Amino acid sequence: MEKRKFDISSAGLHIFAMIFMLMDHMWATVFTNAGWLTAVGRLAYPIFAFMIVEGYTHTRNLKKYVLRLLLFALISEIPFNLMTGNSVIYYVHQNVLFTFLIGIGLIHINELARKKEKLWLTAFTMAATTALGFVLGFVTFVDYNAAGVLTVLLFYFFRGRKWWCYLGQLAGLYYINVELLKGLFFEVELFGHSFEIVQQGLAMLSLAFIWLYRGRQGKKSKAFQYFCYAFYPAHMLILWLVSVLINR
Repeated sequence: MEKRKFDISSAGLHIFAMIFMLMDHMWATVFTNAGWLTAVGRLAYPIFAFMIVEGYTHTRNLKKYVLRLLLFALISEIPFNLMTGNSVIYYVHQNVLFTFLIGIGLIHINELARKKEKLWLTAFTMAATTALGFVLGFVTFVDYNAAGVLTVLLFYFFRGRKWWCYLGQLAGLYYINVELLKGLFFEVELFGHSFEIVQQGLAMLSLAFIWLYRGRQGKKSKAFQYFCYAFYPAHMLILWLVSVLINR
């Protein structure tokens, strides 16, 4: 019997991404001095963005998939506002599920263009949706702004397990996280020399998890599916409440 290669299932990726996200949000609310939490948390978003593309590709009912995301985006908005702005209403920052909804809409436009089987139309649509995603990410104030939408499109455009897909994902994540997002730096001592590393660049390490995914779904149940959705608003609300109690 041929020995199966080690891989990470879809369910496994969701669990890893939720853990990384929890660590990042724990830093943002409760353990604000533990910088290592947000450093590890950088791995969460690319994994979620990758899984959104997989979700679009494998869903049997796109309308239900989008409506489910929209429902939890609306449910999550108040917990997100409380966690990020300490207010029920916080106009300048929308939760990440809205980022994913924009990404799904742009993916669908590309899919419609591909069905026409005209190379020039496919290429034009890819360029146009990339530009549109960049603009929409900024004007809608969604989480991760333009970089977040572009990350979803990146995993869509370079979906697959060919060498050029891996190279595209690597180069794309480097540009998005190191050049576009940048953010905090931290110093590393190596052989007596100091180097500054962009903390957001640690998001590239998420590819180690993503590349171990080979299409296996893993645990499949409605309970687990809705747990993954509910985890997002629930953990933000809990962390906000804990931070309020600590700071009283």
